[in-house]
Amino acid sequence: GDYWLITPAEMARITVEDAPFLAVELTVTGGGAAQILSLRTNVDAVVTVDDTHPIRIRTDPDTGMPKPYVVLGGGVEAKIARAVYYELVALATEKTPGTFGVWSSGAFFPLSQPGETA
Repeated sequence: GDYWLITPAEMARITVEDAPFLAVELTVTGGGAAQILSLRTNVDAVVTVDDTHPIRIRTDPDTGMPKPYVVLGGGVEAKIARAVYYELVALATEKTPGTFGVWSSGAFFPLSQPGETA
């Protein structure tokens, strides 16, 4: 979609092919269903993963690979960097048979569809 790039020197409309931001760092506090996950973006915005800021996974139709995102707010998303996604996968638990994901803020966020591995 189209976004506005605003710098101290200029303002311009830009087109973004995927997501306008990138989640580059994961912070974990607590454990199990009580754990809290926070993601830092490439512009130093920090978001706590919860029902308002969920993690969602799309499957790339060309490669079949997962494309993970976190909702920042206002319909804006940050793509989760591959290294951060691997950290999430390392934290994953199986909620129901074949459904793997992570807990944050009391909610479960699937990292795979039933029958897939994360």
